[in-house]
Amino acid sequence: MLLNVIEKGPPDGADPLLPPVVLLHGLFGRARNLGYFQRRLARTRRTLAVDLRNHGDSPHGLMDYTAMAFDLVETLSHHDALPAIVVGHSMGGKAAMTLALNSPEFVHSLLVADIPPARTGHGQFALGQMMLDIDFPSYLNRAEADALLAPEIPNADVRALMLQNIRLGDSPGWIIGLREIVESIPNIESWPYIPEGFSYPGPTLFLAGANSPYIRSEHYAVMRRLFPHYELQMIERAGHWLHVENPARFSELLEGFVSKY
Repeated sequence: MLLNVIEKGPPDGADPLLPPVVLLHGLFGRARNLGYFQRRLARTRRTLAVDLRNHGDSPHGLMDYTAMAFDLVETLSHHDALPAIVVGHSMGGKAAMTLALNSPEFVHSLLVADIPPARTGHGQFALGQMMLDIDFPSYLNRAEADALLAPEIPNADVRALMLQNIRLGDSPGWIIGLREIVESIPNIESWPYIPEGFSYPGPTLFLAGANSPYIRSEHYAVMRRLFPHYELQMIERAGHWLHVENPARFSELLEGFVSKY
């Protein structure tokens, strides 16, 4: 599946000897969510922010991480952007790890934001089902859409994320593959089977929100087995949405990692 890509780079062109940077969003997100970080990296690097399947402007279909990794190989090969430095948050981080483990030759280095290589179920099915059950009126503007979601999604940041997935105006509705996402939630919250002996030998940086429940000490052993050269950095004053809650520190660590390679 060829995915939608937003590409940016230096005005005079990026150094062809430097690997491009690929940015992968989380569940219910889209490529443009990472625009601030993409613009900063694009001052010196070729960058590609990707809409994963069922998200943004990419095609729809049932999801699991093996399929998503194949999507990335097909899409990035189409754009002549392999091998790449791959950066992924949450669901995008799992897709990035699966790509690195299945096709390590395509991943120059890897940054994973606040997700371990493990099952991480935190009730997203209920949110997705609630979104499916919303009864849209015949016309909707942004303020009305915000009011429509507010009773079910009281967190303003999460609600803003969801609002970008609604088609406003006449005949409003979800523009994402919401039904496919909801049907795939068990796969999204899970982690694919990785045969014994598989590992990614390249440089790997895990970033964890200090207030997030996702990366825990019990995950360190499997992180070391699958990513033997990994490092872990905690981002203070941040939970799971660490790039939103502490963007300055996230950007500092991201840019520092990319600049090494």
